[in-house]
Amino acid sequence: ERQDIFQESYITLLQAQDLTGIESMDQCRHTLEQHNWNIEAAVQDRLNEQEGVPSVFNPPPSRPLQVNTADHRIYSYVVSRPQPRGLLGWGYYLIMLPFRFTYYTILDIFRFALRFIRPDPRSRVTDPVGDIVSFMHSFEEKYGRAHPVFYQGTYSQALNDAKRELRFLLVYLHGEDHQDSDEFCRNTLCAPEVISLINSRMLFWACSTNKPEGYRVSQALRENTYPFLAMIMLKDRRMTVVGRLEGLIQPDDLINQLTFIMDANQTYLVSERLEREERNQTQVLRQQQDEAYLASLRADQEKERKKREERERKRLKEEEVQQQKLAEERRRRNLQEEKERKLECLPPEPSPDDPESVKIIFKLPNDSRVERRFHFSQSLTVIHDFLFSLKESPEKFQIEANFPRRVLPCVPSEEWPNPPTLQEAGLSHTEVLFVQDLTDE
Repeated sequence: ERQDIFQESYITLLQAQDLTGIESMDQCRHTLEQHNWNIEAAVQDRLNEQEGVPSVFNPPPSRPLQVNTADHRIYSYVVSRPQPRGLLGWGYYLIMLPFRFTYYTILDIFRFALRFIRPDPRSRVTDPVGDIVSFMHSFEEKYGRAHPVFYQGTYSQALNDAKRELRFLLVYLHGEDHQDSDEFCRNTLCAPEVISLINSRMLFWACSTNKPEGYRVSQALRENTYPFLAMIMLKDRRMTVVGRLEGLIQPDDLINQLTFIMDANQTYLVSERLEREERNQTQVLRQQQDEAYLASLRADQEKERKKREERERKRLKEEEVQQQKLAEERRRRNLQEEKERKLECLPPEPSPDDPESVKIIFKLPNDSRVERRFHFSQSLTVIHDFLFSLKESPEKFQIEANFPRRVLPCVPSEEWPNPPTLQEAGLSHTEVLFVQDLTDE
């Protein structure tokens, strides 16, 4: 008995892994355990999660949108295939029965074995909207453009729109390999009276079960045969399947069944509309009261805010003026200290009869002249420090020679990390250099 339970659990685990696309066996087992090994609930929850609807085990602040398929009051209408007529019909049926049974049995075994080798590609949805558009194009190529208006979006989006608009949602799953699908689409679904009913009273979402998006919805709704239609609506604040139509149904019969399902459940939509209107009216009234109170409160707050801002503006202005004064005084004091320090560090001036001395006349920006002697071996930095130490010199400046006209590299830079000496700079025994003010640049 334990072995049978183990085998049954293992088969369920493989089926769930195939339907949900979960590669990890442990994760798949955990998902089934969360749903008490209810494979249909686990697949539905996984489908919703992959479509952007959060899992019921990780809910968002708002209530997640799910489809209730466990309501025992679901209206189900199944059209069986006609029984063989006459002796010839029954003879053909009995002759083909063992072949048909053998064919489908072998096909099911092959598909089951194929799952262990290659997962069903339909279990991985990469472009759900593309699946819908592709089915629409193939449908129109085969049956024409006279058909109910297809919802051009994912199954989850259709559910959300039906819930928001309080409308019925008719879901059609197309089994391309089923023998009745072609006749249903051509004669029933494209019938003018069916098109008129669907377009006027409900949203219509359709997809082929050969597409990944249609396959996932198929695993959630669990159709038994094709053609398959499911009517979904907001019932007791949940998106619920309220009707299932399966089998080859004729246009008049389809209209009667859809009308019956809508009439039987119309009261739920009416009740929900009334509740929404009442909630909206209460919300509008509360909002108007809140707005009136907030308007008065904002007016008082605005007056107080302007007073505070004016006081704060005056205070900041006074502080800014004071800070500027202090900063300027601090800057001037630091500048003067730096000039004095540079002056103290200057090497003594060479004597006029020193053959290695250079007489330099500096023309300052204020048109004044300053003359001093330097030694050929001294760095150009000494020239810069001398000029910087002068009271009338600008804070930032550069020194230029006239013949040839060039800027002397007196301070370290990337090109001259160690400024050259006067001799290396090509200065003669007597030079006239120009000081250019760079303070405003």
